[in-house]
Amino acid sequence: MNDKYLTVSAITRYLKSRFDNDSNLHTVFLKGEISNFKAHTTGHFYFSIKDQGSKINAIMFRTNASKINFKPADGTKVLVTGRISIYEATGNYQIYVDEMQEDGVGNLYIAFEKLKKQLAQEGLFDQSHKKQIPKIPKKVGIITASTGAAVRDIITTISRRFPVCETILFPTLVQGENAKDDIVRNIMKAKDYDLDVLIIGRGGGSIEDLWPFNEEIVARAIYECEIPTISAVGHEIDFTIADFVADLRAPTPTAAAELAVPNMIDLEKQMNQYAIRLNESIYKKINYQKLYLDSVKNSFVIKSPMIMFENKKQGLDLMSNKINELITKLISDKKNRLDNLKNNYVIKSPEILYQNKALILKNVIDKLELLNPLNILSRGYSITYKDDKALKSVKNLNKNDKINIKLKDGMIDASILKIKEDK
Repeated sequence: MNDKYLTVSAITRYLKSRFDNDSNLHTVFLKGEISNFKAHTTGHFYFSIKDQGSKINAIMFRTNASKINFKPADGTKVLVTGRISIYEATGNYQIYVDEMQEDGVGNLYIAFEKLKKQLAQEGLFDQSHKKQIPKIPKKVGIITASTGAAVRDIITTISRRFPVCETILFPTLVQGENAKDDIVRNIMKAKDYDLDVLIIGRGGGSIEDLWPFNEEIVARAIYECEIPTISAVGHEIDFTIADFVADLRAPTPTAAAELAVPNMIDLEKQMNQYAIRLNESIYKKINYQKLYLDSVKNSFVIKSPMIMFENKKQGLDLMSNKINELITKLISDKKNRLDNLKNNYVIKSPEILYQNKALILKNVIDKLELLNPLNILSRGYSITYKDDKALKSVKNLNKNDKINIKLKDGMIDASILKIKEDK
């Protein structure tokens, strides 16, 4: 009865034989874009070749891989030659690549570099915009898929390291066409939960699997988020736009959890160290104050207060004597000055000062009289003017010129009849 049922191995072996015996699959030429590329330590290449509609697994053994003249990477467009067969252990069909050459850069990689350059020029990656991650958060938000290794690793790590911290999961689509909108929606939603830190990410995958975290609307939502954010997308070698715009990038989801919260054990050790240092500081302070108190108690002021009083009294006496000496000297100086003033000849004989001043005034008047030109006219001299200017020479006169002659007691108007110069 059971003879009609085949084992999985049998059906897989049958299908493999059909593939291997199909001459159309012995040599196949494919073109597409590399994704999920891994170079094994043995030298073999494991990757996928995809286009917009489908994807096929590929393997290139070390002998053939060593012959290519470029470095394969996710997003690289390639032309490959190989055979199609089935790998019995998994039942997956795949292409065994014999030859591979580069056929340009993939569209996703081009789009990634273009958006990265644009956002960098706008300043979204600048360090000056990065917010500090709190050292001791009370509440951490997690934006990732509700199932899978990423959420499990994050929550487990936070619970182990810092169990007093509250975690809030925002179940999110992290792959597919609608993922970018769901990520943005949950970032906006997280703002209402009073979070100290927000972890955004997912596990590893191909470039197309991680693409929602390369979308512009996701990058801008992270940049505008007021909560300090940690990106945790893929594995250590995976980089997305979200990594560049977030406040802190973690190589894995587990690392993100470690960056988000401190280790309780480390905190306890640190608190113990603080307690020891505080006790030592208090002990030193008490000892210092005790020594100071002892020095005060043993000071001569406390033991013999009258000595201080006597010293102050002696100082006061010295100050009083000095003040009395200064006052006596000041009075003596003022008295001597007053005596000098009283004995001054001006005070005793003020008429002498008057006579001296009168004599000085008379001398000044006599000098002014000597210099007065009008006094010269009283001795028979005159002054001749032409055009209101005093004449000094006949050379400035012409016949019939009008002149004015100034005498002691008046002015004469005259006219030149004849001019005679002295030889």
